Amino acid sequence: MKRKAVPVFVALGLIMIVTAGFFGIRFLERYIPTKEQADLADLLGVRGDEVALYLNDDLQEAKGLYVQGQTYLPVKWVNETLNERFYWDNNEKLLVYALPDSIVYADHSTVGAAGKPLIWVNEDGVYLSVGLVANYTDIRVAAYDGDQYKRVFINNNWEAQNKAVAEETGNVRVKGGVKSPIVTWISPGSKVTVLESMSKWDRVRTEDGFIGYVERRRLGAITNEVPVSTFEKPVYKSISMDEPVCLAWHQMTSPEGNASFDSLIANTSGVNVISPTWYELTDNEGNFRSLADADYVKKAHDKGLKVWALINNFSTDVNTEILMSKTSVRRKLIEALMAEAERYGLDGINLDFEGIKAEAGVHYTQFIRELSIPCREKGIVLSVDNYVPAPGNQFYNRKEQGSVADYVIIMGYDEHYAGGDAGSVASIDYVENGIKDTLAQVPKEKVINAIPFYTRVWTEGTDGKTTSSSMGIARAKDWVSENNVELSWQEEMGQYYGELQTEEGLKKVWLEEERSIGLKMDLIKKYDLAGVGCWKLGFEPAQLWDEVRLDKE
Repeated sequence: MKRKAVPVFVALGLIMIVTAGFFGIRFLERYIPTKEQADLADLLGVRGDEVALYLNDDLQEAKGLYVQGQTYLPVKWVNETLNERFYWDNNEKLLVYALPDSIVYADHSTVGAAGKPLIWVNEDGVYLSVGLVANYTDIRVAAYDGDQYKRVFINNNWEAQNKAVAEETGNVRVKGGVKSPIVTWISPGSKVTVLESMSKWDRVRTEDGFIGYVERRRLGAITNEVPVSTFEKPVYKSISMDEPVCLAWHQMTSPEGNASFDSLIANTSGVNVISPTWYELTDNEGNFRSLADADYVKKAHDKGLKVWALINNFSTDVNTEILMSKTSVRRKLIEALMAEAERYGLDGINLDFEGIKAEAGVHYTQFIRELSIPCREKGIVLSVDNYVPAPGNQFYNRKEQGSVADYVIIMGYDEHYAGGDAGSVASIDYVENGIKDTLAQVPKEKVINAIPFYTRVWTEGTDGKTTSSSMGIARAKDWVSENNVELSWQEEMGQYYGELQTEEGLKKVWLEEERSIGLKMDLIKKYDLAGVGCWKLGFEPAQLWDEVRLDKE
């Protein structure tokens, strides 16, 4: 019996050894730290002269460039993430940066203090030296471009950061866990920025410029440090009137229109700014038609009115993107406008650029920046007309307008327009939403809300087509009276509504008059705006001004 038991014990022993070996191997595979080094080129996503870009410690898809001993950042990425004011003129191959009182120009031949180019242009695009960007932008930069795998960390977040000092040596790994490849290591006394703290592993940025995970036990206590900025932000000083603005646009299409000033202004009350539509661009080279009249300005000034002359882009011969995308053309136009302002003693310039496409937005914004400089210097008020904010017109960049221009005007009308569906020109919710959405981007002391002195009579034709005709308030009220149209107040619209069956079809009107205009004026007061604009002079009955006046109790 004993002889037979020996093989059994041997077999059991072998099984135990194999089992122990199996679990031992599994233990080693799971718990013994790997010494595998991470592929840094793959981790950073860089090859050759490329530089990995981190923004607020997040690796970006965009890549920088390392040439001639310095790091360059793609201008497109800079515009989108750091500073939109670096404007690259692709036509004239020129970098333009508008400051409050001057414009800085640079091209590929411009060098910095170290004698190296500020701009690098290649087949992939345009790049700006990191020093140039930092000179005009409130950022912190840490460049590790002396290493094989180049990277630069840029921070524009100035909130408190978590910091910790390493108490013992430890590997920094791609992911949390001892089996993750090693990125770099920390040694006692080295300092890390703790980006994310967990129970056993912390995500950190190391002093040698890598991001990875380190065991929590190897770090000391976490402390908070608030970074301090030494950047001096440019101050764009604004010109503002010492009373609420009550602006009336005076539309004219010929020199003879100037003669109507006396009769039209006599019908008003409380107006302190008049904006004659004197200037219209005529081509893509910065030329414009002028209807300006010195006697008109003198009459206005004698009545205590400011004159903000309007310029528009309504001509079919004008492509705003082409015109505005050339620095030399913008400069020519600005110089010409300043000459007009001096010649006629203008108090302001009103920009009314409508119907521009998204591609023109960045160029139009640059024009506003550049025009604001001589306006600011000469004390000329710069105001800009805008649609009610909507997803399709955000490229008008109201936020930047609110920084560099003096007044941002909401054209609080054309909710329903010729060629579209029948409806109100400016329902009360439409107007209020336009104000609120604009105030989300522009300070209230710069916002003027413009109201319509017109309405539309819509015809839903027997042929199934919808057409409309625009009428001034005075004429629309006469039309309602002449046709015995019964009006009913629509609380949700803040307007009277009426309809009339005719041989042409069903006619509909959402009438603008004293009550509806009064509600819009209530919104201007409710949101404490800078004032009101009125389109247009001559459309209104005299008694309407009792509602429009901002100085009444």
